[in-house]
Amino acid sequence: MTNAPLLVLAAGGTGGHMFPAQAVAEVMLARGWRVVLSTDARGARYTGGFPPQVLIEQVSSATFAKGGFLNKVLVPIRIALGITAARRKMRRDWPKVVVGFGGYPAIPAMGAATSLGVPCMLHEQNGVLGRVNQLFAPRVNQIACGTWPTELPKGLTGHHVGNPVRAEVLARHAAGYIEPGDHPMSLLVIGGSQGARILSDVVPAAVALLPKGLLNNLRIAQQAREEDRTRVQAAYDDMGLRADVRPFFDDIPLRMSEAQLVISRSGASSVADISVIGRPSIFVPLAAAIRDEQTANARELVEAGGARLLTEDAFTPEALAVEIQDILTNGPQAQSMAEAALRCAKPEAANTLADMIEALAGETR
Repeated sequence: MTNAPLLVLAAGGTGGHMFPAQAVAEVMLARGWRVVLSTDARGARYTGGFPPQVLIEQVSSATFAKGGFLNKVLVPIRIALGITAARRKMRRDWPKVVVGFGGYPAIPAMGAATSLGVPCMLHEQNGVLGRVNQLFAPRVNQIACGTWPTELPKGLTGHHVGNPVRAEVLARHAAGYIEPGDHPMSLLVIGGSQGARILSDVVPAAVALLPKGLLNNLRIAQQAREEDRTRVQAAYDDMGLRADVRPFFDDIPLRMSEAQLVISRSGASSVADISVIGRPSIFVPLAAAIRDEQTANARELVEAGGARLLTEDAFTPEALAVEIQDILTNGPQAQSMAEAALRCAKPEAANTLADMIEALAGETR
């Protein structure tokens, strides 16, 4: 297998960057490629779902957005060390293509590849380029976009491929949807890698405002930060509801396929998973996102009628209770939302991106 072409994936340490990279790795391994994931120590903690055949290479990287004065002084040094190490590795084992998925841990591999003349491409998950992808966009051969339209610098062209989803999500593509009705119903609440606290504050209070007949049928699975977990669980226990509250679910695709409604941040990977499986959703974009990319991510599903959107300012228990009740007491409407979400899906995204990678490398299947 040593003669197999090498693909280097460069990605940061959040699910939004890692899940698309994992999806592409799964496809490229099946096509006979070798795959290396280049990330830093923080990113390496998020690689548990990657196939074991993927080699995880840790390189030094850093960001000006974290830490104090000393950290900021050391940022250029850490990045320079990371790029030097990545260049050394690429010279030893020359990659056919390097693909960056964003996040500051992607800087060393992308910096090394563009300086060495290795064919490069970017995949931007959000509707607005992240800072690292902005940096490399003028220097790569192609830009693949997960959300459309994506705002790109003047003179650059993007290709709309969608956001690749992992095999475990793809396995539940268009899973049969059970309409809400007078039977047990599942509500899934997921907060992404950041910003779940507002969901812990608002969702239990909103659920408490629902009619008793609806509450009797409700089952809840909610992602909550460790420091919020006890109070969120207690709130549901006090209502006599069956609720599973955890900081992390390792079976979200299964839970999503069984849900009648999903309440979620609108990170790009969450939006992609929801659309591929096909579920009604209520999105709460992260207000702290500098470029408001989460609002852009949700736009297509909302405009298609597959999702509702509540800004953080409008995300009150009363407003959320109205939305939940409206969706879970109208089966045909919920079914229509599920179908609309599904129409927005791009389940072929990982294969489309793999085709682009092979074309860039000059490989034929």
